[in-house]
Amino acid sequence: MTNFLWGAATSPHQVEGNNVNSDWWKRERDFPEMFDRSGDADDSYHRFAEDMRLLADAGLNSYRFGIEWARIEPVPGHISRAELQHYRRMIDTAFELGLTPVVTLQHFTVPLWFSHEGGWLADTAIERWRSYVEATTEILHDVPWIVTINEPNILALMWLLDDALATHGIEGLNLSAGAQTLASVVPDEGISLRLIEAHHAAREVLKSRVGGNVGWTVANQSFERTPGNEELYSTIKYAWEDRFLEASRDDDFIGVQAYTSQQIDANGIVAHPPNPDNTLAGWAYRPDAIGIALRNSADVTGGVPALITENGIATADDERRIAYTSVALEHVAAAMVDGIDVRGYLHWSALDNFEWGNWKPTFGLIAVDRSTFVRTPKPSLAWLGGMARNGPPSA
Repeated sequence: MTNFLWGAATSPHQVEGNNVNSDWWKRERDFPEMFDRSGDADDSYHRFAEDMRLLADAGLNSYRFGIEWARIEPVPGHISRAELQHYRRMIDTAFELGLTPVVTLQHFTVPLWFSHEGGWLADTAIERWRSYVEATTEILHDVPWIVTINEPNILALMWLLDDALATHGIEGLNLSAGAQTLASVVPDEGISLRLIEAHHAAREVLKSRVGGNVGWTVANQSFERTPGNEELYSTIKYAWEDRFLEASRDDDFIGVQAYTSQQIDANGIVAHPPNPDNTLAGWAYRPDAIGIALRNSADVTGGVPALITENGIATADDERRIAYTSVALEHVAAAMVDGIDVRGYLHWSALDNFEWGNWKPTFGLIAVDRSTFVRTPKPSLAWLGGMARNGPPSA
């Protein structure tokens, strides 16, 4: 498979900086006790060419990045031609550097006005979303891989978080468990179904106007059943993953994203127990999770080609990053030997960045000084580039 994609990924809000018209910018401002500020982030809005060149020079051949809806349409009905051209320059730069662009249209953030209208559950939501997607097709004509929505199952959880904040405020939330609180909740069915509707609407627009492969990404939890709890396991796995995977059966690809694994017992999802091996995100060290995710995605979608759009580890120890990724790629190779159609591996993330309210978890192949924005490639970047030069993962 000579066209196997080897690359790394980012999202706009996490790296660009000053995404002032988005719902996340307001969330950070309104709840400083809960969220760090993204601020200038990594200033990749201005430094994207440098970021891409570092990836290309290392030997990678692909870069996943996103288009920020809040920049394209800062007020309803007003499409910024300048911002469209900014993202077109990013696409052109990727091609010039030999990087295949994988472009995401919605990565958690939405314009603040969209949120004020009621967000994804508003009566006008699909119409608004479709109009935005139509606007982006002007610059997507030659993009070979297009992601409509990133991790709709996590997006559904964020909706629950917003609802809780609006109802109870910061004092009404139990934050003592940190990320574990969110990880133990099941995505809401209503918002999940609306996001599936949005994905299908976007797919319809894209397939009628551009020629690229269209899909979306799912945050796979790589759940493991415990004896006697098979029925609950199936119920939770369906709500968390399989509902969204089933909605991908007519897509060109499914974006597979996995970092760790959790068990399901008689009480539901088991939180990651404290362990010195846990990552900076508090997750269990499970490089085998990507293999579990690939197999489940293939099973539920009926064999839709998989593109690994995120996989990585939050660690300050780059040798550990290499060790984790090396084992993860062994599981990818084993899945491919078993006949699973995997089209590429995009590491999360290209840069240490803003991890949705927290700067502490470092996932990047490249370190960024937040005062000077100096980029410093880590040994893991050169290592992954070396893997890319050897061709697709092999057992």
